[in-house]
Amino acid sequence: MEFRPCIDIHNGKVKQIVGGSLKDKGDAASENYVSDKGADEYARLFKSDGLTGGHVILLNPASSPYYEADLAQARAALAAYPGGLQIGGGIRDTNAAAFLDMGASHVIVTSFVFSGGRMNHDNLRKMKTAVGRERLVLDLSCRPREDGYYICTDRWQHFTEVKLTADLMDELSDSCDELLVHGIGVEGSRAGIDQDLVRLLASSPLPVTYAGGVGTMDDLALLRRLGGGRVNVTVGSALDLYGGDLPYREVVDFCR
Repeated sequence: MEFRPCIDIHNGKVKQIVGGSLKDKGDAASENYVSDKGADEYARLFKSDGLTGGHVILLNPASSPYYEADLAQARAALAAYPGGLQIGGGIRDTNAAAFLDMGASHVIVTSFVFSGGRMNHDNLRKMKTAVGRERLVLDLSCRPREDGYYICTDRWQHFTEVKLTADLMDELSDSCDELLVHGIGVEGSRAGIDQDLVRLLASSPLPVTYAGGVGTMDDLALLRRLGGGRVNVTVGSALDLYGGDLPYREVVDFCR
């Protein structure tokens, strides 16, 4: 189990928000923490600790008046740690190469591939053509319904009809290099991991990073056990870096 750091950017600031609270209207979100540090400072820390596979996420849509400020933060982070961070948020075939040129190791995609509530195979092929399978991460962040977990798009605001299953992850293994999955129902809560989701992710044939609900070292130990050591982890709001009580250094050492 590897620790994969995160840098979430909203309204031009590095911050941690409550999962599922993001709204495009008014660029609103319920905030757990707003940092006075730039994204590049976090990137340099992660580089100094040799952490790879972390992700930078732009939480405002391109139509937002804050998008350019988000982009400036992201550009600074990628310049500070070239090749060490992935980037997501509004990525599509026509702009993906520009983010790789900024220094991202991978681009992370959800809405472009899962458009109109379904998986758009044409758009998936376009992404593979634009960046190559080896530089593409698919974000399968999901919410639970009665019969399972369903992928959500547009900054987690809309359900799709696509159910997250072991078969789906197997199908996608030919199209991307990694998977990123937020348990949206517990994201930002620090109230414990989504155990059923972690068990499901353990069946992924690809490297997969889970995020959502980690609040204690016991949560990390449980995630390692349920995921069989194969599910990597992101910790956001609970980290002392982002105003929480969980020591960053202790998390890094535990995952190593």
